[in-house]
Amino acid sequence: MDIALAIEALVPAAQYGGSTTANERACYDVLRWEDERKKPTWKELETAWVALEPTLPDPEVEAKIAAEMARITAERDRAQAVDNLKARGDLPSSYEEL
Repeated sequence: MDIALAIEALVPAAQYGGSTTANERACYDVLRWEDERKKPTWKELETAWVALEPTLPDPEVEAKIAAEMARITAERDRAQAVDNLKARGDLPSSYEEL
């Protein structure tokens, strides 16, 4: 469970201090609750997470999309670099990309 996301689902923009990085009950139990609204119980967080989790993006799919975006950007940037070098006369106009 992602504690920070579960808190956000239950208490939007909640004010609290401490770390939720471990995503364990022990770290939740020691959070400094600084919000005027009631701190959700652990059970409320678990229930919120069960409802929230299916709506989150699949990390594997997101990683594939990010890798493809990086590849496309690199290809575009390389093509632009070649065009610029040709225009400045730093590459022969006959130069062809493989």
